[in-house]
Amino acid sequence: MQYLISFLEGIITFISPCLLPMLPIYISYFAGGGERDVRKTLRCAFGFILGFTIVFMAMGALAGSFGSFVIRYQTAVNVICGAIVVLFGLYYLGVLKINLFRGRKRAVDTSNLNFLSSMVFGVVFSIGWTPCVGAFLGSALLMASTQGQVLTGMLMLLAYSLGLGIPFLISAVLIDQLKGAFDWVKKHYAVINVVCGGFLILVGVMMATGTLGRLLALLG
Repeated sequence: MQYLISFLEGIITFISPCLLPMLPIYISYFAGGGERDVRKTLRCAFGFILGFTIVFMAMGALAGSFGSFVIRYQTAVNVICGAIVVLFGLYYLGVLKINLFRGRKRAVDTSNLNFLSSMVFGVVFSIGWTPCVGAFLGSALLMASTQGQVLTGMLMLLAYSLGLGIPFLISAVLIDQLKGAFDWVKKHYAVINVVCGGFLILVGVMMATGTLGRLLALLG
């Protein structure tokens, strides 16, 4: 269940207002700025995804390494983490304004991208765009920290990365065919933000009250 939640958070990150509008630019980067070659675009996109996945999994390992601390102060950790996730949700609902989560558009020289340089680009993306994707990435990391296990933390952030990476991979191949779908998402950002915010608040409340932990224990 926790992996499914992390996966969904990755998908929602992909359609967030600060990431989706930049997608055509990323795809043109993968294509080298010229005429699109599907094989090259797919190869570079996979390298890009692998780059940010490695960083996010390392974050998950760090979050999950506080096992003894989490177990000792489980109730307090649940309340604090849940409260922070609720704040993330209020940000998406527009109740709170947090400049920390506003992404920055940066020019990147990608004229000679290959698999390795695309992977480095993915690492840079994971660090440079963390403020932009911070709400859902932060939620995934907080949820990983409450598990108190390194492997579980890594797997949860792997699920998050897959949720973010699979749409990237599909879009790299079908960007032209999906243009209509992306335009629809852009026109309905207000509704999407409400749904995203509600989802985060629900997860936060479940974390704070211990409901999420009990549910995961039942499913486990």
